[in-house]
Amino acid sequence: MGESSFDQADGLRNAQNAPAQNNGRVKVITVTGGKGGVGKSSVSLNMAVSMAMLGKRVMVFDADLGLANIDIMLGIRPERNLSHVLSGKCTLDDIVVEGPYGVYILPATSGTQKMTELTPAQHAGLIRAFSSMKTQIDVLIVDTAAGISDMVLSFARAAQDVIVVVCNEPTSLSDAYALMKILSKQYGVYRFKVVANMVRTLKEGQDLFNQLWKVTDRFLDISMELVSCIPFDPNIRQSIRRQQVVVDAFPKAPSSIAIRALANRALSWPVPYLPGGHMQFFIENFLNGVKKD
Repeated sequence: MGESSFDQADGLRNAQNAPAQNNGRVKVITVTGGKGGVGKSSVSLNMAVSMAMLGKRVMVFDADLGLANIDIMLGIRPERNLSHVLSGKCTLDDIVVEGPYGVYILPATSGTQKMTELTPAQHAGLIRAFSSMKTQIDVLIVDTAAGISDMVLSFARAAQDVIVVVCNEPTSLSDAYALMKILSKQYGVYRFKVVANMVRTLKEGQDLFNQLWKVTDRFLDISMELVSCIPFDPNIRQSIRRQQVVVDAFPKAPSSIAIRALANRALSWPVPYLPGGHMQFFIENFLNGVKKD
């Protein structure tokens, strides 16, 4: 496996030199996966830093509310988190911490069961907090929990683009299928972007996607696109141990090249216009999802 095979697959050489401007609107990308351990948070964080390297104002929302890990991955110890926002003690702006290259981090909590059992009203209150957020951003990346909880489904429905991260494990594919099935049949989400993570070869990544496509094409009315094959790379584990992101710690690593290409590609995805504010799309779609519950 050479770097060039992944480089070509992810479109690095064909990526736009100047990512599309959003005219003041915020691009919202939800990164999710059917099971844990597929590298979802690593993809989210490295993609965010890659976008920040391109001059974008990026925020990562750690939406794994009970088992948050974005701050831990960066070695950050925030004084306040989302639980303080929900209790009315502070605003979202008050809990924002800065990560590498100026990436904004919205930290959640870890080991707090009540954060995983929010009522629909609490869900709605959390999202409404975004409408009054003063921190200006171009991209919001929502890193969800694994599985098919109400919060995961609501965040996926609210985003303009849903990235489903899979790896070469049968449970990863079966759980990804279950997630897309529920999102399409109950939440009206019909477009999915797939990242094949930790693959040994480009063919392995394409085969993973084809396996998933054969099942979804037969039973679901959705569209899927393979947007990246990220190679298995020991540098990722090394960067995690250092509490750094691989695109910064090892910029020439195969995984870094693939993730930067994914980030550049994601910036070219169109942002729909919705009157009423730069976060309005996200807010309206999330609240509509809560009403359907």
